[in-house]
Amino acid sequence: MTTPLAPLLVAGVGNIFLADDAFGPEVIRALDRCPLPPGVRVKDFGIRGLDLAYELLDGYRTAVLVDAAPRGHRPGTLSLIEPELPGTTAAAAPPEAHGMDPARVLALAAHLGDGPLPRVLLLACEPEVRPTGDEDVTAGLSAPVREAVDRAVTALHTMVPALLADPAATPRLGRPEESAEPCPAGLPHGTTGGTQDR
Repeated sequence: MTTPLAPLLVAGVGNIFLADDAFGPEVIRALDRCPLPPGVRVKDFGIRGLDLAYELLDGYRTAVLVDAAPRGHRPGTLSLIEPELPGTTAAAAPPEAHGMDPARVLALAAHLGDGPLPRVLLLACEPEVRPTGDEDVTAGLSAPVREAVDRAVTALHTMVPALLADPAATPRLGRPEESAEPCPAGLPHGTTGGTQDR
């Protein structure tokens, strides 16, 4: 394991050609105009799950994944989720080198590494358009998810200093309905949804 370039990773994930699934990459693009403080590596991983799995093994204390995730909220709602991390000997989902299902990426990272993963938080946005991949989808975010991009940037500017000061901190989001503390929860196979707020 190498010494990381920064103690904290902010990773955008998602497919820019599948409507609201582009939320993570759009947030990373917005951070170019409003950079986070020193000590943070910000990167758009798109759908490169293998690259993210290896990045998670690079000695970070904390990683914040930014993604669209259906959780049953109003479109554009932000949620902060702390998934249960798979162990190094057993994974919740079979390791997979391709794709960007966060549960499988974490399982792959656990499979590839010989030590504990960093603390992982998921900053999730409820999508309005949920493509199945079977139909043609015009690239571009829906209006509520587009509006959530700036709120996600603001949330990251609040969360990141707290996590840099204390990697075990429990950051909070800006709006009351988005401020539930992140609770440990599994990431179901095939989606980042299905977890519960407190």
